[in-house]
Amino acid sequence: MRTISTRVSIAAAWVTALAFALGACVVGAVPAHAQDDDDRITWSVTPADASGPDQRGVIEQELDPGQTAEDFFAVRNSSRIPVTFQLNAADGYYNDNGRFNMLPSDRESVDAGTWIDLPDSVTVEPNATVVVPFTTTVPEDAVPGDHVAGIAASVLSTGTDDTGSQVGVESRVGFRVLTRVTGDIVASAEIGGVVTDYTLAWNPIRPGAMTASFDVTNTGNANVTVAGQVGAGTGVAAVGGDDGARQTLLPGETRRVEVVVPGVWPTFYVPVEITLVPEGFDLGGDAVPVEPITASATAWAIPVPQLLILFGLVLVIGALFWGRRRSRDRMAAALAAAREEGRAAAAQNHPSDDVPLPSGGSSPHQ
Repeated sequence: MRTISTRVSIAAAWVTALAFALGACVVGAVPAHAQDDDDRITWSVTPADASGPDQRGVIEQELDPGQTAEDFFAVRNSSRIPVTFQLNAADGYYNDNGRFNMLPSDRESVDAGTWIDLPDSVTVEPNATVVVPFTTTVPEDAVPGDHVAGIAASVLSTGTDDTGSQVGVESRVGFRVLTRVTGDIVASAEIGGVVTDYTLAWNPIRPGAMTASFDVTNTGNANVTVAGQVGAGTGVAAVGGDDGARQTLLPGETRRVEVVVPGVWPTFYVPVEITLVPEGFDLGGDAVPVEPITASATAWAIPVPQLLILFGLVLVIGALFWGRRRSRDRMAAALAAAREEGRAAAAQNHPSDDVPLPSGGSSPHQ
């Protein structure tokens, strides 16, 4: 259950606040002109059968081109006053966070939102529920595959903001309608536009992080959900956050995904591997496996802090080695000098005993 109420200062314009949940009832709460709780409007919109709300969170239907189907939804007014709700259908889409939404009222639908016919409004008494019928008519030339729309009940309110400007608020709550047009149904996806960026950790005993950004495109004609992981060197991270939640892509939709992979040591050249496992589904809710898709990239990761430490160690070792060598040379020089001094002193204290003979070589005793 979720409540969204948006108020924006504008002049003579309406602002739309949308509230949707995948497979769940959504309840809106919008204050009317007065702030009294008696004037607060709360309501919910859910799929239904002719007798009242049923167990469905979304409506899924499989129709042939040209076929018409009737279904129902229920509008529950939990307020203390009667409320007239505006009803509309519009094309659906998923936002960047993977949440379902429908086009605002100032944008024209071009697909499944135009196939749905329903009343313009419904009045519901306090704490009462009204079941509303609607029909879906698939055009004869409809493309086979999945087409998504939303049905919503809305309330309009006006007021002034703190600056005195007129404020308009349109708050809508509703649910998703999936129409699968029969034909050749293909579920497929591809990865493209991979960009990598390494963030260095200046603490040399901590690894850095790799950011991988890439596009995921639904290349088939059926809705697919994707999940997977990104591996970068020594790190790995799930696509879709820590819980690895699957994200839904409509046919032809491209979504930019960014995954931060922690625990990546800088090894100069880091390989990055993206692996996604798409899944289609049948309207019974069973998954239809699709071949995994992969993409590879690389990134430079220069270990600057580690290199600085290594360079410092080299300088220290070099200085130690040079100091020891100089000490050894000085010691050798001192020893050599001492030996020379020793020789000189010995020569002065012990003159030579050799006496030169007289010329002619005769002996004095002859």
